Amino acid sequence: MTSMQTWDIHGGIHPPERKELSNHCAVQNAPLPKRLVLPLNQHIGAAAEPLVIVGEAVFKGQKIAEASGFVSAPLHAPTSGIVSFIGPQPYPHVSGMLTPAIVIDSDGQEQWCDLEPCPDYRQLAPDALLEKIRQAGISGLGGAGFPTAVKLAARPTQKIHTLIINGTECEPYITADDLLMREKAAELVSGIEILAHLIQPEQVLIGIEDNKPEAIAAVQAAVGERPFSVRVFPTKYPSGGEKQLIQILTGVEVPSGGLPADIGMLCQNVGSAVAVHDAVVLGKPLISRITTLTGEALARPMNVEALLGTPVGELLAFAGLQADKLHRLVMGGPMMGFTLPNLDVPLIKTTNCLLAASHAELPPPPPALPCIRCGECAEACPATLLPQQLHFFALGQEHEQLKEHNLFDCIECGACAYVCPSNIPLVQYYRAAKGEIRELEQKQIKAEHSKQRFELRQERLRRAEEQKEAERQARAERAARAKAIQAETSAGLLEEDAVAGAPAAKVSSLSDAQKKLKIEASMAQVALKKAEKQLAAHDTPELQAQVKDLRAAAEAAQKALEAEMASAAPVAPTVDDAALKKAKIDSAMLRAQLRKLEKLEAPDDDQQAELARLRQQLEEAEKLLESMQNQAPAAPAKAVDDGALKKAKIDAAMLRAQLRKLEKLEAPDDDQQAELARLRQQLEEAEKLLSSLQEQAPATPAKAVDDGALKKAKIDAAMLRAQLRKLEKLEAPDDDQQAELARLRQQLEEAEKLLAGLQDQVPAAPAPAKPSKAPEVDPLKKAKVELAMKRAELKKAEKAAAIDGALELLRAAVAAAEQALHDAEAASGKPAPELVRSEKRPVDEATRALKTEVAFARADLRKLEREDGASAEALEAARQRLAEAEAKLQQHTESPGG
Repeated sequence: MTSMQTWDIHGGIHPPERKELSNHCAVQNAPLPKRLVLPLNQHIGAAAEPLVIVGEAVFKGQKIAEASGFVSAPLHAPTSGIVSFIGPQPYPHVSGMLTPAIVIDSDGQEQWCDLEPCPDYRQLAPDALLEKIRQAGISGLGGAGFPTAVKLAARPTQKIHTLIINGTECEPYITADDLLMREKAAELVSGIEILAHLIQPEQVLIGIEDNKPEAIAAVQAAVGERPFSVRVFPTKYPSGGEKQLIQILTGVEVPSGGLPADIGMLCQNVGSAVAVHDAVVLGKPLISRITTLTGEALARPMNVEALLGTPVGELLAFAGLQADKLHRLVMGGPMMGFTLPNLDVPLIKTTNCLLAASHAELPPPPPALPCIRCGECAEACPATLLPQQLHFFALGQEHEQLKEHNLFDCIECGACAYVCPSNIPLVQYYRAAKGEIRELEQKQIKAEHSKQRFELRQERLRRAEEQKEAERQARAERAARAKAIQAETSAGLLEEDAVAGAPAAKVSSLSDAQKKLKIEASMAQVALKKAEKQLAAHDTPELQAQVKDLRAAAEAAQKALEAEMASAAPVAPTVDDAALKKAKIDSAMLRAQLRKLEKLEAPDDDQQAELARLRQQLEEAEKLLESMQNQAPAAPAKAVDDGALKKAKIDAAMLRAQLRKLEKLEAPDDDQQAELARLRQQLEEAEKLLSSLQEQAPATPAKAVDDGALKKAKIDAAMLRAQLRKLEKLEAPDDDQQAELARLRQQLEEAEKLLAGLQDQVPAAPAPAKPSKAPEVDPLKKAKVELAMKRAELKKAEKAAAIDGALELLRAAVAAAEQALHDAEAASGKPAPELVRSEKRPVDEATRALKTEVAFARADLRKLEREDGASAEALEAARQRLAEAEAKLQQHTESPGG
């Protein structure tokens, strides 16, 4: 059945076809290679998982890798042999990357495994038939490589009413489908019948361009009277695109971002249909395919049926590759193919063409020029996009604009770049932009997933904390009830008995009558509560009467107790120290939680509610604390603990240091500003506490200052003075050094004040019983020390390259110290020391040269002795050299002129 009704697509181009290079002869069988490389991922989706191990023998057609997911396909051995390697191997990709693969060394036997043909496939259930196609490892042979079984899987909400068989092959140079339709038209029609039986479409359309008259005639003859429509339409590139072919054959456009299945249509390549026939009728998996070998660098362009995994170099050699003419090796056509980096890559399921082009055939692209907004690309785009606008958005990485302008509807056919007068490689920009968008979307998905996990974790922690808090409160309530009952029923309760006229309150035990009445009242209350619980669970007249009696008994006992206790004067309750301490802790914890939440910049509704709840709880806690502090009796003033006073000083010092550190920041952010404010407030409170503790501390009698403390204060002041002097020598200190200088000056001032205070506290030593003259300092010794110190200062200043004025002052001070030393020596009355000067002769040049030679000879000998591989001859020569040098030196020194 043939129909001529077709539609046209927008745009499109007519590049030189060059199909005559390879369509003039029949399909040839490629020679059996010695080594096959089978990548585990020859399709879109997850890579297959190996089922064999290294060293295992395999048969032709045996499954060697299993599909690892729904969108995946198994892999089969193209020939019999031994698995020699499983691991990274070259992959047909422009990057030259490696990918996991199974390597089989052929044994040349071509021994098949057991096959399961099914000529009567109509007796199989649809699921079983689909499973046979899936297990055959068939994927789209037109170039996309989508697993065929996934496309054929039934969709509950999508009924396929039109099956379209793509025999267009619009790309220049490629003739694999053309020769397949000519030579395997019967197998093609059989495969179409299997597909139609599986999906039950309302119509089957076979689309072929009019530049393949032999293929059209062969398919029409094979179709015969079957209800399949062969549609022939004018040649235009890229009419072989899935969405474009649907529009040509049916006049219906696939929605933007949608799939053909969304409008009830399914497309399959003619090669995939033949592979379905082989898998079902013959039981053969997909282990080979027809590939076009073409280009001016080949002596015999042709189409070959080659085993998957065959090295590309062997196929090109079979077609007569002329290496001197080869300029580029392209897998696929010149429009949508890509350049292979080398000839070591294998043939895979999607390899429909190998184009060995010469330099004249595919010259290097000229340099790109700026876009001139001519609009030629928009007119040629078959997807009715705006390529020039997409180009500018891709340059600016404006991903949202790219998505709004339907970037992902681009089929990367290259028509826009083909007609561009500025030679802009537009498709490369689109591919890069698609990759960036996919990567960002994956990152956003991961970030959203992480955010959800974090929020769920926070929610779990919050619920766990609430549960713990509820359990703690429940335990506290149970403990309080138990304590109250125990206190009420205990016979040893104490209470304060105020005695009139007594100067101090006395604590006395209850009388026996009061104890008895209190116990009876408590027991009556417990019995009443128990009966009320039973009544709430089972409301019966008997229980109601029992509760009434128990309530009357409890009231009577309570009245009797109150009457007995009326005679005792009430005592003002005293606040327990533990309760007061707990109230302070609760108030502090609530204040900390409130401060933490108040730091949030934009709190949500839950956090706002939590803030309000915490403020209310804090207000109640502060009221309770204030009332308990008012009830607490005034405690007698007690001496302040030295430990508490010392701790207050340390806390104030630490807060001051933290505050000083933060104040050094040039541009603090909001959190640091808040931290500064908090530290200032804490420092103010700490200083107030320290001041109050110091005021409460009783005046202690003056005690002798510890010699160790006085000595430590002197050492600290000296060290600070040395650090300060070191920093003051810097010519141009930076901001940090200026701040350090200011800090050291302040610390030195405090240390000197502390030292002065300690020295003032040192008591005057008592006068000895017998007056004795204090030992006098020897003026001569003092003058010598002064001179040594002045000389040291002068030498230090000279090393530091001080200014001339300062050096002159130091030299004058040294001269004055020398004169003072002379005066002290004269006044001491001691005889002048006799100076004995020894004249040291200078070393002559000959002696110096001989000593140097001895030193070098000794060093070389030691070096050789340390080396493990030094030869005996080298060691002996080094020893001889040393001996000769020492003899020469000795002879020279003993000579009269030496």
